[in-house]
Amino acid sequence: MPSRLFAVVVPVCAIGFAIAVAAAVSLATHAHSGAELAGIGAFFAASMLSARFPVPLDGLDTGGVSLGFVFAVGAIVLFGWDAGVIVAFAAPTLAQMIEHRPPARIAFNAGAFALSAGTAGALTAVVHGNGSTAVLAQVAICASAKYVLNMTLVTGAVAASSRRPFSRSIVSTLRSTAVPFALMASAALILVIMWERSPGLSAALIGPLLAIGLYQRSTYNALRAMRLALTDPLTGLGNHRHFHDRLELELVRAREQDGQLTLCLVDVDDFKRVNDRFGHPAGDHVLSELAARLRQNGETFRLGGDEFALLLPGCNEQDGVVIGEAVVDRIAALELKQLGSVTVSAGVATFPVHASGRDELIRLADGALYWAKEYGKNRVRASRPDVVELAELKHLASGPDRAARFRAAASLARAVDERDAYTGSHSERVAELSARIAARLGLPAEEIEFTRLAASLHDLGKLAVPEEILRKPGPLTDSERLVLERHPQIGFRMLETLGVSPVADWVLHHHERWDGCGYPDGLLDEEIPLGARIIFVADAYDAMTSERTYRHRLSTIEAMTELQHCAGTQFDPEVVEALAEELDLVPEREPALAS
Repeated sequence: MPSRLFAVVVPVCAIGFAIAVAAAVSLATHAHSGAELAGIGAFFAASMLSARFPVPLDGLDTGGVSLGFVFAVGAIVLFGWDAGVIVAFAAPTLAQMIEHRPPARIAFNAGAFALSAGTAGALTAVVHGNGSTAVLAQVAICASAKYVLNMTLVTGAVAASSRRPFSRSIVSTLRSTAVPFALMASAALILVIMWERSPGLSAALIGPLLAIGLYQRSTYNALRAMRLALTDPLTGLGNHRHFHDRLELELVRAREQDGQLTLCLVDVDDFKRVNDRFGHPAGDHVLSELAARLRQNGETFRLGGDEFALLLPGCNEQDGVVIGEAVVDRIAALELKQLGSVTVSAGVATFPVHASGRDELIRLADGALYWAKEYGKNRVRASRPDVVELAELKHLASGPDRAARFRAAASLARAVDERDAYTGSHSERVAELSARIAARLGLPAEEIEFTRLAASLHDLGKLAVPEEILRKPGPLTDSERLVLERHPQIGFRMLETLGVSPVADWVLHHHERWDGCGYPDGLLDEEIPLGARIIFVADAYDAMTSERTYRHRLSTIEAMTELQHCAGTQFDPEVVEALAEELDLVPEREPALAS
């Protein structure tokens, strides 16, 4: 037993059992009439029967509440504290023993029942008299004291066992049980009044109490059946169907109230590795633990497999990212015995900032999640146009529609250019120029199109470079340059699963120099893929002829002269010559002099 739980259980059991013994001694040593003993026996039997068939309550994790509360309160008011303790303590304890509950739980519950009943009996004895006002006060004090103390003790044990905050647990418990226990207190008052009039009349309460119990049980079962149809059986979270229903409802509310709604999709990183290495039971354990943590952040759903969703009504994009980061950090800090640690990635999209409808909101959040997993995992990403276009490009790469693939690439390239310091559509211009150079070199039509695609995406990795570096109005520091020079590798990782292998390779090597002094791999002359050499020349030409924040553009002739000057060191001479021919900038040769 955990030390925190031990510190709660042992004192309650010790004090409760002491009170129970004192009550038994008191009851045995004081004279009672046969009618009183019969009444105590009847209340004991009714309490035990009630304990065997508790009334379930929606929102309460335990098996339900017992109508034995009515008979315990009635016994305290009618027959004294000692009789009330025996009814409250012995009847449910015997019922739990018949059901073979765990001994430690039986002991704690028995101690809590005796302690709460003894305290209620002591407080009730303060009120004297037999009038209606006195009876009302006695029942109110007794019921309130027994309820509050019993709920506090039970909730304290549950909080210590589950390591949940006590304050949050007690508020939730009181919210779920206050109304039912208030109704049972009213029933106890009626029982006391009818018993004092005539014990036989109190039997008339059996019908209403039985009807209440049966109605509540049938209602609970109906609600439970409905909930099961909308609940994931492994995690207890809402399932895929429930998610779509709730998302549609929250979107309607957001539209009516002119508010915002943020969707956060969460996915376990490398979950297949967990299943393959430790087995599916271990994977199920990971999902259950993850679900328990996600519940703390908002209404949570399991969409299937290892993907979850958080609905955050009223949250803007920034708040959604903060919550997503809290989820990522909480899961990363989780240690799962032999499994070690696991991580998750998250994608965030907000209505109406990013999307205007349900399907679009899901698509954007899914695209952001895709980006988070592609770029390092264990992170959260808010939706951006480039995120969605990359996901769409990946999807199109596996399909036969080449035109759609190029449209997606062009759209993604525009998103890249919007973050960079170039004016206009730099990626589009480089793509067009690269295709013309490839055609001038006599490459096959398919390679020309591959060159166009790779050139349009050559700066894709810059999406991961901070914008203040991309737009810096002046030379970069050494550390800033190192960050910028990582963009070919980042772009390669993003594109390597496109299904068009040359594209990723050419993007990776489009900053390699002919003399071997380029990056990232320092390839030399023809070790560099031809497509990458073409893109390097086209990229340099467009950069020189574009207006920048820290220098003016060069003329076409000036730029071409610079390329020709660096041919054979920085650039492939053949590619530079092809560009010059394509731009019709090859100087005319002077005719040879006749001898």
